[in-house]
Amino acid sequence: MRPRRLSEVVGQEHLLNAGSLLPRLVAQNRFGSLLFYGPPGCGKTSIAEAIACETKSRFVRISAVLSNVAELREILATARRRPEAATILFIDELHRFNKSQQDLLLPDVEEGNVRLIGATTHNPGFYVNPPLLSRSHLFRLEPLATAAVAGVLRRALSEVGRGLGARGCTADDKLLSDLAVLCDGDLRRALNALEVIVLGLPEQAPVTAADLEVFARERRIRYDANEDEHYDTISAFIKSCRGSDPDAAMYWLAKMLAGGEDPRFIARRLVILASEDVGLADPQALPLAVAAHHACDFIGLPEAELTLAHATLYIATAPKSNSATLALGEAHRVLKEQPVQSVPVPLRDKSGAASKQAGHGRGYRYSHEFPENISGQDYLQKPLTLYTPKTTGWEAKIADRLARWQELKAKLKSGS
Repeated sequence: MRPRRLSEVVGQEHLLNAGSLLPRLVAQNRFGSLLFYGPPGCGKTSIAEAIACETKSRFVRISAVLSNVAELREILATARRRPEAATILFIDELHRFNKSQQDLLLPDVEEGNVRLIGATTHNPGFYVNPPLLSRSHLFRLEPLATAAVAGVLRRALSEVGRGLGARGCTADDKLLSDLAVLCDGDLRRALNALEVIVLGLPEQAPVTAADLEVFARERRIRYDANEDEHYDTISAFIKSCRGSDPDAAMYWLAKMLAGGEDPRFIARRLVILASEDVGLADPQALPLAVAAHHACDFIGLPEAELTLAHATLYIATAPKSNSATLALGEAHRVLKEQPVQSVPVPLRDKSGAASKQAGHGRGYRYSHEFPENISGQDYLQKPLTLYTPKTTGWEAKIADRLARWQELKAKLKSGS
């Protein structure tokens, strides 16, 4: 069922609509190296094959998982000997090639001996060498829409030559749409699933909802630990908690857990959120998050999911303040941009004869001897304002308290 021309490719309208860059490059046969980045089953290989077909190029396909340097050298040497063939070298899972293997491609890509089309499910910015990336047009592909996948499944059921039409099986639109949903925009997976179902049925038989149950029970969430899906999902989780959306936070939490994420990793992020984004607006957030992390260690899955849900909802619904983050950043900025202040003499340690002789600690005012513990003393040689309290949650009380203390300090300094 692979498309034989770009016009037959389903989905990816943002790349393949008339007038877009990729179709124009292919129509004029004036493209160089291309990189296709997207999830499994979205059409990376199909587009590469369609390009080779339309440009009547010699198409050499290898997988970075199985290939080695010797094979790569031989392919490149053959391409140099046959410039008239206009070789397109398609490398599936390009991110699996190490730096030296990617570097091996550079001279022939530079000279135009081969036109590289690389396919990867990983962010090329992290996995493709910068020299190779700079010599390539990068195109990002998206998961296919449910309607697009269902439409291909419908064609596959009816086509005799390339599809399953010879079996004569039928399926209603809702069932095909349900199968498309289960496959999360992965067309290859959807076609494979349909093939398994149809080949397991008698000819002319209808595909029923019962036939889909096994796929529904074993649905796999696309989630690759330590790869793009891992980082994108935890980013969405963090931003949902920060944005006070408990529903979105719970959805991303469930996705991570269904994908096999380490619960301790999620718990660590909650601990960071408690200080970075909740802070003094709710001082109970940090001990609760730390307790959740501890609980994940000694409870384990699946029960630890409840603890993570508890902590996630608390953080997501808590009042927010990043004043601690801002205050720390401001302190680092001042230390970097201004002369480092010496410790005022009254605040210095007076232990030891030398320190006493130097007068360390002389003039220190013991705070507990003054009303509300405010002595009027300065604790920096040059006073700074680094912390600005927010006016949400518990921190609103801190703001009121600090304003009161500033008044007391000003009165003590003025002697009134």
